[in-house]
Amino acid sequence: MMVQSTRKARYPSAFDTYLSPPTERDTERPAVRSIHRWLARRIALSVGNPPVAIRLWNGEDAYIPDTPPVGRLVFHHPKGLYAVICKKELGAGDAYTAGHIDVEGDFIGVMQSVFSAIEAQGAEGVRAFKSPLLPRLPKIVTNTPAKATRNAQYHYDLSNDFYRLWLDENMVYTCAYYPQPDMSLERAQLAKMDHVCRKVQLRPGMRVVEAGCGWGALALHMARNYGVSVRAYNVSHEQVRYARERARAEGLTDCVEFVEDDFRAITGEYDAFVSVGMLEHVGPSDYDGLGAVIERCLKKQGLGLLHSVGRNRSTLPNAWIAKRIFPGSFVPSLGKIIGIFEPYPLSVLDVENLRLHYARTLKDWLARFERRAGEIAQTYGEAFVRAWRLYLGGCSASFAAGNMQLFQVVFAHTGNNDVPMSRRHLHKDETADRGAGRPPIP
Repeated sequence: MMVQSTRKARYPSAFDTYLSPPTERDTERPAVRSIHRWLARRIALSVGNPPVAIRLWNGEDAYIPDTPPVGRLVFHHPKGLYAVICKKELGAGDAYTAGHIDVEGDFIGVMQSVFSAIEAQGAEGVRAFKSPLLPRLPKIVTNTPAKATRNAQYHYDLSNDFYRLWLDENMVYTCAYYPQPDMSLERAQLAKMDHVCRKVQLRPGMRVVEAGCGWGALALHMARNYGVSVRAYNVSHEQVRYARERARAEGLTDCVEFVEDDFRAITGEYDAFVSVGMLEHVGPSDYDGLGAVIERCLKKQGLGLLHSVGRNRSTLPNAWIAKRIFPGSFVPSLGKIIGIFEPYPLSVLDVENLRLHYARTLKDWLARFERRAGEIAQTYGEAFVRAWRLYLGGCSASFAAGNMQLFQVVFAHTGNNDVPMSRRHLHKDETADRGAGRPPIP
């Protein structure tokens, strides 16, 4: 049984803060119907006229693309139309969550067509659909340790039972890696963890620090299969509690330590620094602090890896995701990520983009989520299910369209020549390096 949520109200069911739409009687007036058709066409124009039709609540097709449509957006109420016009991406997300907009056709395919049309317009097109709220968002992405903890609790502490319904058996909530197209999600997540371990050249006896460890899967995988000791930091109480229970159950408490604290509290020196999926929750004003932590704790001959969602260019966050899903989140460009290292004697060794792997991961998550949607709705409400469908499906579409990227950046201290000369070590059989065993108890 899932723990009953106290946050059903986190997603709005009405749009009292938006410009009031006309009454039901007014919508039948020819002049008002003409305005609604015009507004629908303006929405299509603002996102680059994608091959997606728009139908209004009265059955009228307000926008038909020039090419055969891949699907249709259906506005069930004028509130949805006015929400998109007034609040753009924030209004669109809230309107879908409230049931004022639906998607006919393949959900991810329709969203991908919209995002591809936006991206085709370049930076100006992306900015055109940003919400009026966005000028205030930079303040949100300055995350003190206390704010980072609150933000983590909002998203990650919903309940472990909720995430267990649709994640893989190891509870990995980051991009999987599919070197073979027929891989299951479980195998792809194991392949991702091995991919990370090879990139930082793990060997038995090494000490590893992980900044942001989720439910502990990677830390336990490194210790269990590569013979290293790991200290992992995380501000989510529920995730740390779960990770500690897993470590005890597997008899790994002697070589894996889960610390409930912010990355800024990291102490000691380590042979490898790993952070998978945490950077998105670090505001850009704290990038210098992250660089200082890395420079201080990574040994001179060590290797490090940052794994993060990214963008093609610097832009403000998606207002709906920042407000409804991931408060305090910031998705950096590759240039912003590289800027973490520039003030310090640290050198970037390798950059890999796993964009299509994350599109596939999110598609797999959404399929699993949909299979349990009825059960989730009983606990969290229908608006919650719609919001998470939009989040998972929309993000998959955004990666497929190329709006979003997934960067893995490997780095080392400047002058460290004990680094790989090629990428040969990354392309072994996915299980070749496992089985090194646990390190001796100190």
